[in-house]
Amino acid sequence: MIRKTTLAVVLVASLIAGAAVARDITVQQFLTTANGIPRNPTALLRSDTRRLMTEMRGAFQAVRSEEAAARAAGRRPAACLPERVSVNPDQLLGRLNAIPAARRNISLTQAIREWMAEEHPCPA
Repeated sequence: MIRKTTLAVVLVASLIAGAAVARDITVQQFLTTANGIPRNPTALLRSDTRRLMTEMRGAFQAVRSEEAAARAAGRRPAACLPERVSVNPDQLLGRLNAIPAARRNISLTQAIREWMAEEHPCPA
């Protein structure tokens, strides 16, 4: 009985955690949260910072997955990412802040997709 209860709790917790990670926030939501985080070493201790880092990693993983799927299907990917893409917070915020306010309702993944297609285009 305890094992079934434990299994149910773990299953529900993983579904909730998966749903939280799976959602794709808009650029405006990302910037609103990011602008409220102080720019100092303690920022890494904040849950908001960790959540935004998770969102960013998820967006990059989605773009990488799309690239692999396009290659597997014999299509030309939107971007050809190098094995490691290094982005610092200033670069990311600069890029996202450069998006016109009228377009900031796009998803973070879409913004990353467009950025990487610009920075790492696939050869013709």
